[in-house]
Amino acid sequence: MPFSRSGGACALACCLLTSPAALAVPATETATTETSTTLAELSVEGGGPAGGGSLTVPSVAEQRRAVNSTVGSVAFVDADAFKNSYANTLRDVLKDTPGVFVQERYGQELRLSIRGSGIARGFHLRGIELLQDGIPLNFADGSGDFYQVDPLSLRSAEVYKGGNALTFGATTLGGAVNFVTPTAYTAFAPNIFRVDGGSFGTIRENVQMSRIEGPVDALINATITNSDGYRSHETQRTQNFNANVGYKIAPGIETRFYAGIYLTDQKLPGTLSLSDALNNPRLANPSAITGNQSRKVQTERLANRTAFELDVGRLDVDSWVIHKNLYHPIFQVIDQDGLTYGISPHWSGTFDVAGFRNDTILGLRAFAGVNQANQFVNIAGRSGAQTVNALQSASNYEAYGENRFWFLPDVALMTGLKAFSSNRTFSNKGGLPASPAARFGNVTYEGVNPKVGLLWQPLPDIQVFGDVTRSRDVPDFSDLAQMNTLGVTFVPLQAQRAWTYEAGTRGRIDRLTWDVTLYRADIRDELINFAINPGLNIPAATFNAPRTVHQGVEAAVSVEVLRDLTGLGDTLNVAQVWTHNDFRFVNDPTFGNNRIAGIPQDVLRTIVTYTQPGGFYLAPSIDWVPQGAFADHANSLKVPGYALFNVRTGIDFANGISLFLDARNLADARYVSDISVVTNAATVAGGPVAFYPGNGRSVFGGVRASF
Repeated sequence: MPFSRSGGACALACCLLTSPAALAVPATETATTETSTTLAELSVEGGGPAGGGSLTVPSVAEQRRAVNSTVGSVAFVDADAFKNSYANTLRDVLKDTPGVFVQERYGQELRLSIRGSGIARGFHLRGIELLQDGIPLNFADGSGDFYQVDPLSLRSAEVYKGGNALTFGATTLGGAVNFVTPTAYTAFAPNIFRVDGGSFGTIRENVQMSRIEGPVDALINATITNSDGYRSHETQRTQNFNANVGYKIAPGIETRFYAGIYLTDQKLPGTLSLSDALNNPRLANPSAITGNQSRKVQTERLANRTAFELDVGRLDVDSWVIHKNLYHPIFQVIDQDGLTYGISPHWSGTFDVAGFRNDTILGLRAFAGVNQANQFVNIAGRSGAQTVNALQSASNYEAYGENRFWFLPDVALMTGLKAFSSNRTFSNKGGLPASPAARFGNVTYEGVNPKVGLLWQPLPDIQVFGDVTRSRDVPDFSDLAQMNTLGVTFVPLQAQRAWTYEAGTRGRIDRLTWDVTLYRADIRDELINFAINPGLNIPAATFNAPRTVHQGVEAAVSVEVLRDLTGLGDTLNVAQVWTHNDFRFVNDPTFGNNRIAGIPQDVLRTIVTYTQPGGFYLAPSIDWVPQGAFADHANSLKVPGYALFNVRTGIDFANGISLFLDARNLADARYVSDISVVTNAATVAGGPVAFYPGNGRSVFGGVRASF
């Protein structure tokens, strides 16, 4: 366990129509009234941000500008795009971002993959770095959880795909997602009270308050969610608390403390057979009930950013500590207690080189952690005899830099480099009847990841880019500490290595906005997972596939079709998101050139949005997967495709009161949302019990008061 735990015509048609969230929106407009993109002047120079931000957390306009200055595929999501919806998971935040595959399993558990990162991983997260306010959320071994990211506590989300995340020091295949929380300067309003709920016995309350007093600003945000869930044995209880306090120490010096407490109590319904997933989707796996399988997580996070405005550029110093306690009855009771801590200074600035503009980012990161990983016999959700007594330790030392040299007024050469050393140490202390022998494992991964690219900005609102990046994904303890006939054994896997090539363009011309990228990643020793017995919720095994390739298209296009339909300034916008995934083994000794299982080939989302200046909006949408994913690497079983019809509507009143209705899967389609991948489904008697059914028809509504 971890620290936490092609049809051409169709493709062309899909690419012609996208998402309000995937395309940047001017800071003065909201995503419910506009689906356009504005690419501001590219700059990473120092200086206090203007228009609602502060030195430690820039304004939303400055956040967008920084994202769009990246030489590569990125996306910016303003929280205004999802605040009028039942945004319970990261799918509700990122579903309109091309290239991001995000599917719910149950409750807040989901699969998050960018460009096939952790493609066959049947639980939690690998290959993507999660950050909150630019400070890492992942644990020291690289694993990650989603539970401490509350959509109602966000002001924006920044997606840096692949090597484009080098700006944070991240160089994994998937890249990084930075979730930015509001401060008293960037909040929608000083006071926000919200209640929403609906299907499956769901009720949620949220409150946010912020104040500015002289050099001090403070904000608190709290959310409580209770839901019985769509399936049996899926009850969810979460309590999330976020706060930050900023202090302007002196002109050009500011410090900000972040604090968070996250409590999750989630019952697990487990996986089903394909037949049950499609015909009896509300069932729970019998073993999930008899074992009272659940996940109880308590996480505390404390972080600080102190920013210094210098004569040239600015210096930020980040530090953080995360404590996590996990009680997780599945095939056994996983009982873990872990601590992660780190520090990261990074400098950014703009200066002239021989009369040419030059933008530079330099950074260091040092972070480590230790996790006490115990296991017990599961007796209906309670701990029986102890079976594992292990200690997991991880440490990481990284140095990185990125430079943009403007050798022409509208063309920049980008170069970057990251050097790292990561150690993983595992100690199974033994001395137990189920694990008598002590076992020890230790491995250090080292490397250098370069990046080079070009950015051409022929007009202020249009960019064309291309780049080549090197990535390395270091195994986490879910990969390294595997269950087998000898118990929990340390398996010294190789780090996953890849060269990724991408080319794309993003921009806006009048009523048309677009964001299109083509990429290919040639991968060595890809970390591939397969479930040994998904029906029992046993953690998956991991192996290195010698050669694989990930390639695809990430497209988002939006067109404002009509204006002033009624003469009142109303608009009709059509948007399309298309993610094409082609992930394959290459001459593999076992799987040949088969597709890597777990993620469908094409994922499409169409949104039609009608808005009125008075605050009313109506936005029907379709989520379409023409062909489902393979359930096994042998490609002997594929789940059916599906289409989901949804409608979102509401009104924002001038007095700060907002009402919304969010209806999903109106046709009550039966479909498979995610898969716990196996090697060969044809060899499993009766078929694998490996499928997570998607949620049926649901309707949620809410009211929000902002003042």
